[in-house]
Amino acid sequence: MTLSSLPVDEPASRSATTPSDAPARRIPAWVQLAFERSIAIAAFLALWEIAPRLGWVNATFLPPFSDVLVVGYDYAIQGKLWPHVEVSLVRALGGFSLGVVTAVPLGIVLGWYKGVDRYLNPLLQLLRQTNPVSLFPIFILFFGIGYMTKVAIIYWVVVWPILLGTISGIRYVDPALVKYARSMALSDRQLFLKVVVPSSIPSLITGMRLAATYSFLMLVVSEMVGANNGLGYLVVNSQYLMSIHLLYVGVIILALLGITANWLLVLLERRLTSWKVEPNL
Repeated sequence: MTLSSLPVDEPASRSATTPSDAPARRIPAWVQLAFERSIAIAAFLALWEIAPRLGWVNATFLPPFSDVLVVGYDYAIQGKLWPHVEVSLVRALGGFSLGVVTAVPLGIVLGWYKGVDRYLNPLLQLLRQTNPVSLFPIFILFFGIGYMTKVAIIYWVVVWPILLGTISGIRYVDPALVKYARSMALSDRQLFLKVVVPSSIPSLITGMRLAATYSFLMLVVSEMVGANNGLGYLVVNSQYLMSIHLLYVGVIILALLGITANWLLVLLERRLTSWKVEPNL
């Protein structure tokens, strides 16, 4: 037997599992999701911060983001910001709530009873194409320049997406579900309550999300005329007074309110459609 034929012991440092064989440390899913959703916003805010400081844009018209935050914080600490936010929220919620209360029942009727839709649809299409800004002077004639005018103009823009979303959700239910419900000998009332209404919720919430966006858009327009408070008034008045920092504060608050409204409606949809089974991808 030669020395070359003798077994050679592996070094103690060589283990059965090498570092390359060790399982990779996985990043938690929520961390990855938060990174993916915030990276673009963080890059945008960083660009906003450095662009005026490096002279890429005029800092008079686009001050650094940090300076805007400081001015907004001081304005809030003085108790001047919340009254504008509160008034705008009351107006937006008033118009949005009125739109939901009227559009959802009407959409259910038009979606379920096609004979009613046949007669009302031409009129509704005509009204839907009417520019809301052109109706603003008419609302002022009827309601003055107070609260009701602003609620009315917001209502006019939010009612249509909610109405169309409700009609689509009621009318275009999955035929397979309807066929299955019919095979179970469900009455029309049971079919409507147990199949049609739950299936129409995603389309309805989509319409409400669009309506929430439109409500804040029209809120600014309504508060630019005949108002002495509100976020729209704050934006316009800051422009006149060349308080550019406050102007951006108002814009940021409006954006945050819109994001919050959208997030709440998404949570509502998940709550109302918890019965849905998500596919395993």
